[in-house]
Amino acid sequence: MAVKLEVKDIKGGSSGEIEVRDDVFGVPEKSALVHQVVVGHLANRRQGTVKTKTRSEVSGGGAKPRPQKHSGRSRQGSTRSPIWVGGGRAFGPGPRNYRKRTPKKMRRLAILSVLSDKVRQGTLVVVDNLDIQDSKTKSMRSVLEALDATGSALVVTSGRNDNVVRASGNLQKVKTLPANVINTLDLINNSSVVMTVDAVRKVEETWGGVYKGERVSDPSEEISSSASSELIEDTNVDVPSEDMGKVEHPVTDLSDEELLKSLVEEIDVEDSGSGVK
Repeated sequence: MAVKLEVKDIKGGSSGEIEVRDDVFGVPEKSALVHQVVVGHLANRRQGTVKTKTRSEVSGGGAKPRPQKHSGRSRQGSTRSPIWVGGGRAFGPGPRNYRKRTPKKMRRLAILSVLSDKVRQGTLVVVDNLDIQDSKTKSMRSVLEALDATGSALVVTSGRNDNVVRASGNLQKVKTLPANVINTLDLINNSSVVMTVDAVRKVEETWGGVYKGERVSDPSEEISSSASSELIEDTNVDVPSEDMGKVEHPVTDLSDEELLKSLVEEIDVEDSGSGVK
């Protein structure tokens, strides 16, 4: 079942709607997968070039600062010890590789999961085109305000659009990307995603068919069905048949002799009923 998205013009008016693939814009939320991919993105951005010097790498400190004995002070062999000012660093950081390898299929599924979540939240805005001829920041700001994308926004075009890039350059919370290089981190970091119709088709062409699982065509139906199923499960309580015939008996206080006598009578009844002689 295809998912329908509303299409707007650059003035905020409605221009109809388009049908998109449900295996791209109807993927269920996969928060654990998205978290793993985002952690990999952030780890791969780290340079890992920080370096501190140990006591053997700091210049100087070859001579013993004071005699071993009879000075009344602690024993020291070098002024480049980590406890001295100007000394080396004990257990300091060194160059290391923070890179995390994330499989390609996981990265693609994370992108589809975030895109589908944007659709369910109503923060994915589809426009028919972004023809900004004057390349002015004022024009781009007015377009985003008309589309209710006043916060941080990711503008996605089918290819490189120099006018859109130039018009968005001075807007601090606006980032532009071609459709074939969008990633999970940029989709999450921006509250709104503005895509052209050509960019939507480019995304479908690039990542269509990656997801093979169940689709979510209408999130409201999914929520109502899950709520009703939970209500049915709560109301349908299985009661054992043996418990239905039980009748509560009044509690009476018995002495030790009476209690022992009643237990013996029950044992005799059970033995006689089972045929044990």
